[in-house]
Amino acid sequence: MKFLIDAQLPASLAKLFIEAGFDCVHTVSLPDKNLTSDQAINSLSLKESRILITKDTDFFHSYLLYREPYKLVFITVGNLRLKELYKVFETHFSTIISSIKDNGMIELNKQGVKILIP
Repeated sequence: MKFLIDAQLPASLAKLFIEAGFDCVHTVSLPDKNLTSDQAINSLSLKESRILITKDTDFFHSYLLYREPYKLVFITVGNLRLKELYKVFETHFSTIISSIKDNGMIELNKQGVKILIP
């Protein structure tokens, strides 16, 4: 699986996915960096079958209406300190991977992972 982490999340989060053996990029590594348009992010996600990880509700609505991006991990943990955010990802990492593998959109909140669209 391939992942794309959106601008509102730290670029260092990609390390967690890379260390687990996944292809993962952050928008900061794209040509327009964190100013990459939503349309360009959706296009890249679809073209490369990258699962988008984001807090941006625009992508939530885009997936509901158009099934863009390719797949979506929607983050609803609120504003957390970096250490707390990593803890949520580390705690639920295997569930994130197994859930998004077989579903189109999942939500990651402080309690865990919820399947939103199979």
